[in-house]
Amino acid sequence: MPNSNTSQAIQATAGHPGPIGVFDSGYGGLTVLRSLRQALPEADFIYLGDNGRAPYGTRSFELVYEFTLQAVRYLFARGCQLVILACNTASAKALRSIQQRDLPGIDPARRVLGVIRPTAEAVGTITKSGAVALVGTPGTVASQSYDMELAKLYPSVKLYSHACPMWVPLVENMEAEGPGADYFVKRDLEAVLSNNPAIDTLILGCTHYPLLLSKIRKYAPEGLTVLPQGDIVAASLLDYLRRHPEMDAMITRNGTTDYITTEAPDKFSALAAAFMGEAVTARHDSL
Repeated sequence: MPNSNTSQAIQATAGHPGPIGVFDSGYGGLTVLRSLRQALPEADFIYLGDNGRAPYGTRSFELVYEFTLQAVRYLFARGCQLVILACNTASAKALRSIQQRDLPGIDPARRVLGVIRPTAEAVGTITKSGAVALVGTPGTVASQSYDMELAKLYPSVKLYSHACPMWVPLVENMEAEGPGADYFVKRDLEAVLSNNPAIDTLILGCTHYPLLLSKIRKYAPEGLTVLPQGDIVAASLLDYLRRHPEMDAMITRNGTTDYITTEAPDKFSALAAAFMGEAVTARHDSL
């Protein structure tokens, strides 16, 4: 059951401009937030990382949906009229249900957007061979969300997917530059690329993975286009706001960012600084 205080706060903020909410199961969405802030430097943002219950990548569809809906309601209660699910697992396992089943009852004027469709739209304009690889969490790969989006948008594109369960733990344990990252990145890239020489584009289907870019480029074959999602999602949001001026008008613009974590704020702040390239001060809250 929804928390009554949260429901009252959502009602109280209905129709009032507020910050853009950015949600991730942990730290990965910070790579998207960084691009969003560059694209919309005057906008206000709230970043929510559910680090206390991460990772989402191996959890069931039902649990990811439940956790993501709690996060969306939390951000709505804090005045967000627009929430970006900067998490491939949440986008894959929860976005459609929240958009179709929950939003009409919560507040039909608010919006929740994900990262998978913008990425799929971009891929079809980039690949020349029509052979594309995806690396992601087990949950994202198992959802086949990218397969379905590409089939709708670019049916001639062939997608080769590979789950990389160790990549997120490497990033979140600050081992992205360590020897473990070399081992797992090399192994997983070889697994998806070695038998498919036509692949010319690699989707980083998890927003943590840009922190592994130096290792990915080290072991990727020459000529492979590697696609982090941050800039793609930011460009897509700019286009969305141009097409929906009524939502653009609902964003407050004081250039602020509020960081919230469901785990230890000191730990979050230290690692988030590596993602953002600047000092971060987070606070703790529960969903």
